[in-house]
This record gives sequence, C-alpha cells and structure tokens, in this order.
Amino acid sequence: MNAEAPMEGTPLIKPSSTDHPLYESIVEACRTVHDPEIPVNIYDLGLVYTIEIAEDGAVDILMTLTAPGCPVAGEMPGWVADAVAPLPGVKTVDVQLIWEPPWGMEMLSDEARLELGFM
Repeated sequence: MNAEAPMEGTPLIKPSSTDHPLYESIVEACRTVHDPEIPVNIYDLGLVYTIEIAEDGAVDILMTLTAPGCPVAGEMPGWVADAVAPLPGVKTVDVQLIWEPPWGMEMLSDEARLELGFM
C-alpha cells in the first residue's frame, strides 16, 4: 500500500483555497443557505468541509449533512451551487456530498453555538 494514498473509506479532503480572492465571497454565499430544520446557515453549522477554487474560476465544494437521512439531502447541493454560481469570477460550481468524516456538534462555529443556545 502506498503511504501517500488514503486508506479505503478515508475521504481525500484537500484544504480550502482560503488565499484565493473569491474565497470570502463564496463563504458568504454559503452562509445564505440554511438547513430547514436548524435555524443556522450551513457554513456555521460546519457542513462545508472544503471550498477549492481553481485559477479558471471552477469551484469544488465538499460538504456533508447533519445526518445521511436528512430530508433535503437531494436538494441541498443544488441550493449551495445556486448560491455560489452567480458570484463574479465563478465559472462553474461542483458540490459533492460526503459522509466521512461524519458531522458532529463539535463542528459548529462559535456563532452557531451562540445562536442555538450552546454557549
């Protein structure tokens, strides 16, 4: 087994393109998308794992949901893509749902914890 290759079942999550000029506007667009069952946006819920932005404006987003049986599982990636696609400089958007690592309450931002009354 190659030491560089991920183990089977382990997702290959790249770091986000935080230094890209579009990064902050993409994050803000993600913050406009809410889980209908939780009054907090998906970014502060910790559902967005990676925002990768290529030089040509292609955006790849890896995200999860609070549970695999989430009733909006089929719709949420489209909501995210629809929020990000109109941004100036974004050429394409690909949103993929992944289940590893599984989402947990520790992924909530401080803002989400405060809004949900956990602080």
